[in-house]
Amino acid sequence: MTAWLSVLVPLLVMFFALGMERVESRLRESTVRQDELDEMLEQPRPDEVRALFRSGTSRALELFRLRNRRRRGTRRSQVPST
Repeated sequence: MTAWLSVLVPLLVMFFALGMERVESRLRESTVRQDELDEMLEQPRPDEVRALFRSGTSRALELFRLRNRRRRGTRRSQVPST
């Protein structure tokens, strides 16, 4: 019985550590950059504030990123090409 326990416990700890590593890597990828959040909170639009209140930061940042993409796209189209 003790032999099984001495083999089973390290295996369980190893599998737990591997599982937590996967969870940590997913959390690291989905984190919000501080500068992006600061920029969104400096000049919020009503739809972004509503999304922040109802759905949290992920949806509000998604709307903010869409707004930035549109704004960058119009800047590029306004610049004359030589």
